Amino acid sequence: MRILVTGGAGFIGSHIVDAFVEAGHDVAVVDNLSTGRRSNVNREARLYEVDIHAREFERIVADFRPEVISHHAAQASVKVGQADPVHDLEVNGGGTARVCALAIQYGVRKIVYASSGGTVYGEPQTLPVPEGHPIAPRSNYGASKYVGELYVELAARTAGIEFTTFRYGNAFGPRQDPHGEAGVVAIFTGLMLAGQPCTIDGDGEQRKDYLYVADVARANLLALEAGNGLVANIGTGVGTTVNEIYRVLSEATGNTVPPRHGPPRPGDVRNFWLDCTRAREVLGWQPEVSFEEGIRRTVEAFRAAAGAR
Repeated sequence: MRILVTGGAGFIGSHIVDAFVEAGHDVAVVDNLSTGRRSNVNREARLYEVDIHAREFERIVADFRPEVISHHAAQASVKVGQADPVHDLEVNGGGTARVCALAIQYGVRKIVYASSGGTVYGEPQTLPVPEGHPIAPRSNYGASKYVGELYVELAARTAGIEFTTFRYGNAFGPRQDPHGEAGVVAIFTGLMLAGQPCTIDGDGEQRKDYLYVADVARANLLALEAGNGLVANIGTGVGTTVNEIYRVLSEATGNTVPPRHGPPRPGDVRNFWLDCTRAREVLGWQPEVSFEEGIRRTVEAFRAAAGAR
């Protein structure tokens, strides 16, 4: 199968590319490398250093003629989205609209769209959060990712394109950038391996849904042939505290530097984890890598990357 992965040089996207290549598919990657890295891209995949808004993107779609577009290119920073909502909407909403328009024009069979389980729902009214929970984002980023969902569903409704939309929990694993705005696992891992203290926001008892990235990739692999019209949460269904993350990472890295505590992050949702029943029932998907095993693999990969530099 010919698959085009936008954002395929990024953290999550590159793991999805690996899964597609390993399954024997013909994969092309479109990524402007603003946050992705060339070194992340599987050698068996073709990389086009192109922005999805650029005119050249249409030529790539026209020449490659993908059967599936896995759309993971995004402005992925909540902080950047708050500072520049217009840019956030142009990339996430407008970029998805362009992907959908080109998919319709060039006969793409299916779009797999990466949305955000952690931001589109807003403050949870119930835990775990199901897909039928009200959509009430508290950030520009959450709003723009939901706008992308609407464009994908519009393409399905008006042009008959198949789609699967995934609302991800907090993915972690190898290749996640510990610099800038990144997940707490990547940030703490980088600091611990460097012998630097970690700062825990607030009391550290806030709970979120942390999912190892290989399980995210496996969901995308299943979506190539199943789940048409599906909007599904992809997470663990379990809340893990920041204090627990710190403890497990300290054991894995041998860290002995005590943490610091800072103020709670303004506007942060304190407790949030996802109901993933729908993905299990429709796709036969459920997470296979335990949190502890995912941490072990992540630390091992970070150590190897540091040794290679």
